[in-house]
Amino acid sequence: MKNVTLSIPDMQSTHCQARVNAVINTFEEVKIEKLEAGKLTVLIGRNEIEEELLSAIKNAGYTVIAERNENSSSCTTGCCG
Repeated sequence: MKNVTLSIPDMQSTHCQARVNAVINTFEEVKIEKLEAGKLTVLIGRNEIEEELLSAIKNAGYTVIAERNENSSSCTTGCCG
């Protein structure tokens, strides 16, 4: 799973957050970690989904900027944990 944080400056109201949430829910391989005014953090199942997700949010009328991408790891030993 890949952790993706997006800046969505036009998504300030609860109405806008609900619209973005509805867009995200159309993707089976995307899990919302945090949705707040202007910012969204999701886990995606495969890298190709990221571009599709960005495009879908843009098509809903919002500006989207990828802030950072982090690989999520299930490692619990060694240097990871």
